[in-house]
Amino acid sequence: MFHRLILIVLTATVLAGCGINNIPTYDEQVNSTWAQVENQYQRRSDLIPNLVNTVKGFAAQEQETLTAVVEARAKATSIQMDSELLNNPEALEKYEQAQGSLGRALGRLLMVTENYPDLKSNANFLALQSQLEGTENRIAVARRDFIQAVQAYNTEIRTFPGKIWHSLLYSDMEKRETFKATTENAEQAPTVNF
Repeated sequence: MFHRLILIVLTATVLAGCGINNIPTYDEQVNSTWAQVENQYQRRSDLIPNLVNTVKGFAAQEQETLTAVVEARAKATSIQMDSELLNNPEALEKYEQAQGSLGRALGRLLMVTENYPDLKSNANFLALQSQLEGTENRIAVARRDFIQAVQAYNTEIRTFPGKIWHSLLYSDMEKRETFKATTENAEQAPTVNF
């Protein structure tokens, strides 16, 4: 009886130290970091109505830009988020394209404000602009963390000993897709002309 107990404890210790739990751990890390990406997108989406309303008061003639921002926000928030999104590269790309369109619309809105000196000095606008800039930075950090989590997960299921554990115990857990640039020629620096 005592020998069996020692054998069980020894087996459990060996299995715990050999990476058998790495794949589910990395999978949870991927899910967690994706949730943080979604959190930052939601934060940006929540700030937009306040920014649009602040700009409306100053720039009524910029209705086209304001409408574009509202429509981009509606499109970005209309895509259903569920756990299957991470396992569907096409759906993930569609989601990222909608978020990219929203980011570009916000950029146009912030460019419009250059024509309104009173708006640029308005405390509400400055606070919202700062919040949005901070949120865009948070989105970039959350994306980076997600990319790193996907890399760790994919590396684990493709290298020894993770590959063995994947084939024996976790074969239903597929390789994960990561972010791809949603803008054509994103690798080229934009040209700035004054």
